[in-house]
Amino acid sequence: MRKLYLASDEALVVISQQTNEWKVDTHLVNSQPLCVAVDPLHPEQVYCGTFDQGLWRSGNAGASWEHVGNDIGYEKVLSVAVSVLEQTGSYSMVYAGTEPSALFRSEDLGDTWHELTALRELPSAPTWSFPPRPYTSHVRWITPDPLVAGRIFAAIEAGALVRSLDGGETWEDRKPSGPFDTHTLVMHQLAPDRLYSAAGDGFMEPGNGFARSDDGGETWYRPDEGLQYHYLWSMAVSPADPDTIVISASPGPQQAHSQPYAESAIYRRSDGSQWQQVQAGLPAPNGLLASVLVADQAEPGVFYAGNNQGIFRSEDTGLTWEKLSIPWPSGMQLGRANALVAVQE
Repeated sequence: MRKLYLASDEALVVISQQTNEWKVDTHLVNSQPLCVAVDPLHPEQVYCGTFDQGLWRSGNAGASWEHVGNDIGYEKVLSVAVSVLEQTGSYSMVYAGTEPSALFRSEDLGDTWHELTALRELPSAPTWSFPPRPYTSHVRWITPDPLVAGRIFAAIEAGALVRSLDGGETWEDRKPSGPFDTHTLVMHQLAPDRLYSAAGDGFMEPGNGFARSDDGGETWYRPDEGLQYHYLWSMAVSPADPDTIVISASPGPQQAHSQPYAESAIYRRSDGSQWQQVQAGLPAPNGLLASVLVADQAEPGVFYAGNNQGIFRSEDTGLTWEKLSIPWPSGMQLGRANALVAVQE
């Protein structure tokens, strides 16, 4: 069974495909779900962070949900990730990031949590600030290394991309050439030490939105040729080819996230070529909020994009797209898509 988890402003939508038909169930209505993570080793274990109702867990592939994370001191959970290499017994370690910026780790499927306090002691921490709420910041993204146990990256919005080599007990501060405002950070099992950052840096300084590191985050460079929009939001990389990337981009944050100003596009890059906008099967840029993108690990070459116009699927590594015929619940407004996960059961 193919299953999609879409975190939208209105609800967490669990979308299942059996034969050629899609079934839709909504959960956590009015909680503003922001992030979703599925344990790759136990796909029935799913985690969802919300804007003001904390962290939720499903042990039955999204059929029902329970609130977890009483040890997490904040209700705004903006990022969650599962480490496939770090385990205690049969449990994969889970990381959750909050606003204000703090990072927590669980070794028992989210029943209990331990704060990784060294993150907040970094020298750059007093400078972190999220522009819409400048008095605070948050952990926007968490990326456990898929090949090196204990190496984990956290993206602070806005202020730093930081690295830990021991599961978050200690941290290294932002590298001088590193991204400042990473929204999505991707690593790949076929490309050790390589990182891709989709960031908002390019909004203030065009050319700085996309960044790549080939040495585990020590140094960075920015191949952005072909990008017309420089505020980058989401990104996915083909499971079969670490050089094939799709990315969503807007002229700025208002166009990416606010319906009255919506304008965005999806770009593709492969084999080191320059970025090219892809349009076949996708809505026009005007009126389109920034898409969230995900690769299907079980189907190399398949990408999904979720936005205010629906969910789109590409079977040819992002060259062409098709809108999925999903029976959305009556009255549901497709607003901003915050996260999207694709799994096979």
